Amino acid sequence: MLDTRQLHAFAAVAETLHFGRAADRLDIAQSALSRQIRDLEERLGTRLLNRGRRAAVSLTDAGRTLLEEARVALEALERAERAARRAGRGEVGRIEIGYVASAALTGVLPAALGRFRTTHPEVVLEASLQETPSQLTALADGRLDVGFVRPRALYPSGIDARILHEEALLLAVHARHPLARRPVTLARLADERFVLPQFDESAGFAEHLAALARGGGFEPRAPIKVRDFITAIAFAAAGYGVVPVPRSLATLALPDVVYRPIEGYAGTAQLAVAWRRQGLSPAAQAFVTAATARGETPRR
Repeated sequence: MLDTRQLHAFAAVAETLHFGRAADRLDIAQSALSRQIRDLEERLGTRLLNRGRRAAVSLTDAGRTLLEEARVALEALERAERAARRAGRGEVGRIEIGYVASAALTGVLPAALGRFRTTHPEVVLEASLQETPSQLTALADGRLDVGFVRPRALYPSGIDARILHEEALLLAVHARHPLARRPVTLARLADERFVLPQFDESAGFAEHLAALARGGGFEPRAPIKVRDFITAIAFAAAGYGVVPVPRSLATLALPDVVYRPIEGYAGTAQLAVAWRRQGLSPAAQAFVTAATARGETPRR
């Protein structure tokens, strides 16, 4: 394989047709430049330059051919070097992002995307709607770089997270449900059937249901479990039960559903950004910085 220093030396001489000017361009001694050209010719087994005591330097046929190819090769190497440096600074690359629906509805996700785009416009972002458990698994497996999740007391090994936002809970009920026209107190929830987006874990909104039950002094009935909030609200619209939802979900104006404040309950729904502690690309690290730039969002 050819030495790039020799190619640079040859290109300088071939373009100036003068050893002295080429040595000045490269900021090396003329003797060192001559030695590099000789070594290159020996390696290729052919003369590249015609040179004599009185005659001007000129290119041989082999030299003209090599100059054309050397320019292409050196330009490619320079592009590769620039690309690697830019990737190392996080200016280019690809980031896989997961998010729960509330991250979009609250503006947390759009704000992070907007801040990142102003400083890293050439980074490719792929975002997919996923619930928290699948995001945490994908983060741990390396299939996601960053996730906007519901926070957990414990995260998988190697995952860090920071809370970005919190908001009050509302109760989604059918428009003809008695609670649609009466204050929603904790005690009045005792006989209600709850619909919850719940997975194979005890964390998440099951914790809110337990807190609501403690505050109202009742034992909750087994909830109807679904996979996401939109499905849960659809069940409420069909009269299957009531759903405690983050305030941001009230923007989903499904027919026959109203959203009511829950009196006497101070619990909040939180959103966090999560990322892998090790092996995160510079671009993904820059995205985490953009996502957390404003710190924790005040309660709503």
